[in-house]
Amino acid sequence: MTHFGIFCPGAVGHLNPMCNLGKELLNRGHNVTLFGVPDVRAKIANSGINFYEIGASDFPLGSLDLLYAELGELSGMAGLKFSIQFFTKEAQMWLKEAPLAIKTVGVEVLLVDQVTTAMGTVADYLRLPFITVCNALLINREPSVPPYFTNWQYQNNFLAKLRNTLGNKLLNYLTSSLWNVLVEQRRQWQLTPHQRRDEAYSQLAQICQLPTIFDFPRENAPKQLYYTGPLQNPDGVEPVSFNQLNFPFDRLTDKPLIYASLGTLQNRNWTIFQAIAEACLDLDAQLVISLGNPNQDVSQLSLAGSPIVVAYAPHQQIINLSTLVITHAGLNTTIGTLSSGIPLVAIPITNEQPGIAARLAKTGAGKVVPIKKLTVPKLKAAIVEVLTNPSYRENAARIQSAIQESGGVYTAVDIIEKTLVRIAN
Repeated sequence: MTHFGIFCPGAVGHLNPMCNLGKELLNRGHNVTLFGVPDVRAKIANSGINFYEIGASDFPLGSLDLLYAELGELSGMAGLKFSIQFFTKEAQMWLKEAPLAIKTVGVEVLLVDQVTTAMGTVADYLRLPFITVCNALLINREPSVPPYFTNWQYQNNFLAKLRNTLGNKLLNYLTSSLWNVLVEQRRQWQLTPHQRRDEAYSQLAQICQLPTIFDFPRENAPKQLYYTGPLQNPDGVEPVSFNQLNFPFDRLTDKPLIYASLGTLQNRNWTIFQAIAEACLDLDAQLVISLGNPNQDVSQLSLAGSPIVVAYAPHQQIINLSTLVITHAGLNTTIGTLSSGIPLVAIPITNEQPGIAARLAKTGAGKVVPIKKLTVPKLKAAIVEVLTNPSYRENAARIQSAIQESGGVYTAVDIIEKTLVRIAN
C-alpha cells in the first residue's frame, strides 16, 4: 500500500478527474489524501477521499469562489493573464506550506496536476517521486504543436513551426512571474536548475486525459507521456457534488435535448447564455442550460424561449441524454461529451479553450464559433449544421470508440502502479 498525495487547483474541472484517480487507488488498497485550500473541503466531502487543509492564510474560506467569479467575467488574453496571476499566487502558497503538510501526513508519492507546477519542485526538495496528471489541455511546448491558448490549426510546415515557436516565446514571457518563483525556490533549496519549462513535469510518467486521436501530432512527445482518455467514473457520477443539487428530470420531453454549459469558471457572461437561448428559439428541440454555479439564484433570470435553466446540473448524466452539447470547450465537458458519442458546438472563451476547440474542429466532431465572432445567426447556423449533418455524430462516435479503447481511469492507475514498481526496482 502506498500513500498518495493529490495536488490540483480547487476548480471542479480539476478536482473531478483527480478524485476519480484517487477513488480507483483507494479501491486497489492504497491510501489517498487530497491537499487543498478551505473552499475545497466541501466540494470533495462526498468523494470518500481524505482531505488536508492548506493555504488558509492566502486563500481563506470563500476567497476561491470570489476569484473564480472574477475569472468568469473575463475572456481572451485578459482571462489568461488573470489565471497566470492566480497560479503564481497559488505556487507561492504550495512552496511555503506543502513540504511540512506532506511530512505531517506521511505521503510517499505525489500526483500533481500539470498546472500546479510548483509541486514538482516540492517533490524534488522532499526527494519524493511525483507523477504529472494533465487534467486540462497538455501544456508541453514544442514547435510542431500550436501553443495551448491559441486557436491555430496544426500544420506541418516551416512557417507554422516558426509561428508556434514565437507563440511559445510569448507564453514564456506571460508566465515569467510564475517561472521566476520556481527558479528562485529551486536556488534557495539548492536543487538542480530547470533549463526548460517542460522539466517541471514528471520525468517518471505524465498522464493525459485525452485519447491520442484528439491531440495534434507531436514530434517531441516525452517517452513518459501516456494518453489514457478521460479520468471519469464509469457510472457517470462526479465526485464533486452539491447537497442542494435537484435537477427537474420530470420536465424533460421527448424532443431532442440540447445541453448548454460554460463550465464552472467561464460562466458569468450572460450575453453568451442569451445568445444560446435565442439561437435555439425556433428549433424542434428542448434546451437545458446549466449556469455551473450551485449558489446562483435562477429565479430572476429570464432567457428567450423559456429553456430549463438550473444553477448546476448532474453534468455527465445530462450529457448522456443529449443530442447536442454547447460548450465553452473546457476539456472535461468536451471529452465527456465525446465519450458519449455526442457532437458539440464550441464557444471558446479563454485559457486553453481555443486550443481544445481547434482540436475539436480537426476531428470533425463539432463546430466552433469564436467568442469574438459570436452572433445569434452564426451560432444558430452552427447548431443547425451539427444537428442535421450526420458526419458530426459519426466523427463523435469514432472518437468515442478511441476513448473506450484508451482505458481511462483504470489505465491511468495501472500506469501509476507500474511506475512505482519500476522505480522500486
